[in-house]
Amino acid sequence: MHISFFLEKFKQNKFKEAMIWKGQSYTYEWLLARFDYWRDYLKQNKLKDGRVVSLEADFSPNTVALLLNLIEKKSIIVPLTKSVEMKKTEFRQIAEVETIIKVDASDNCIIENTNVDVEHEVLTRLKQKNHPGLILFSSGSTGKSKAAVHDLVPFLEKFKVKRHALRSITFLLFDHIGGINTLLYTLSNGGTVITVNNRSPENVCKLIEKHKVELLPTSPTFLNLILLSEAYKKYDLSSLNLITYGTEVMSASTLVRIHELFPNVRLLQTYGLSEVGILRSKSKSSDSLWVKVGGEGFKTRVVDGLLEIKSQSAMLGYLNAPSPFTDDGWFKTGDAVEIDGEYIKILGRRSEIINVGGEKVYPAQVESVIQLMEEVEDVTVTGEANPITGQIVKAKIKLKTNYDTTEFRKNMRSFWKDKLPTFMIPQKVEFVNETMYGKRFKKMR
Repeated sequence: MHISFFLEKFKQNKFKEAMIWKGQSYTYEWLLARFDYWRDYLKQNKLKDGRVVSLEADFSPNTVALLLNLIEKKSIIVPLTKSVEMKKTEFRQIAEVETIIKVDASDNCIIENTNVDVEHEVLTRLKQKNHPGLILFSSGSTGKSKAAVHDLVPFLEKFKVKRHALRSITFLLFDHIGGINTLLYTLSNGGTVITVNNRSPENVCKLIEKHKVELLPTSPTFLNLILLSEAYKKYDLSSLNLITYGTEVMSASTLVRIHELFPNVRLLQTYGLSEVGILRSKSKSSDSLWVKVGGEGFKTRVVDGLLEIKSQSAMLGYLNAPSPFTDDGWFKTGDAVEIDGEYIKILGRRSEIINVGGEKVYPAQVESVIQLMEEVEDVTVTGEANPITGQIVKAKIKLKTNYDTTEFRKNMRSFWKDKLPTFMIPQKVEFVNETMYGKRFKKMR
């Protein structure tokens, strides 16, 4: 049974707190009992082994028990949350979902069959192996969402290695590779999962204080929102000993400020993708953007300045896009990097590079400088076509409410002049009022 090591860990820690959901505590013993309940329920509802099942839920005790049961039944699981509500029909069609399981806000369960026949070669191959699977959709922040199919047998192997038992908050979503990783890591080590429905800086900081959270896995965008909100001033966050950040490039200015505010908290850059999973990582220091990634089933190499990964737990393939693997099995991430010995610095997506008269500009480099300005709440930098230089740098800036755009324009170029090369200075500046990040707290360019 592919989840036997999870159940054994639950038995070893049966009196420990496994989850906190809506302020209520649930033990590992409760989870074991609930696992047995859902095993009987799914049997009574005649859910066959090996079905493609969409699990439409958020983190909750019942969701965890259902997830483990579906793995046991060798289901190919498609986690979907409210963040993709408008795309659920499309995603079900792409994934060829045969059964829909919905867990509502009250933790009640509804099961529906779709009468869909599975035809995609990747799915039929996984079914023939009689292995459980996982389908994850990318955020689609720079294009169409891609459906990555994983074989859960190699995917789960890394969770058998004993790590630290931590009180972890589920900031990253249930249908995100980072959210799944946090959940399985915490439960496989006898830690405590603290769920969160309202992901505002105020509420997250409140939960950290209330439940003595030790690990906050999040995004650079959310860390910047914590800085802007100053919610950290209202709550005791001394229980935190580790903040991990990933999903997008970290701004150097944001990292320095977070490190100054939380000098006793280790800041760890993580690197993971829906296609290959989460790699082991080690930051050179808490205030450094240099990170070492790989090992334990992952190999890395840099080809023409781009990071490539070979993983034992890499996806089997996409359902709706061409294969991104080289002939010898390396996944082409599309991330441009610099190298310093064993460490790399992630510069950004190759697709986002702005070419100004032959000079390369990475949006995060410019955004980091603009965010140093006291008046700026958020900024995104992109390229715009130009007949002379090919492209120019364009900045969309959201100012804090008490600042005037006219006054800002007077000061901005003199501020940037000493901090950016001429070709990196935005030639076009647009002021906006809307947020510039998606529901996964990832910058939308």
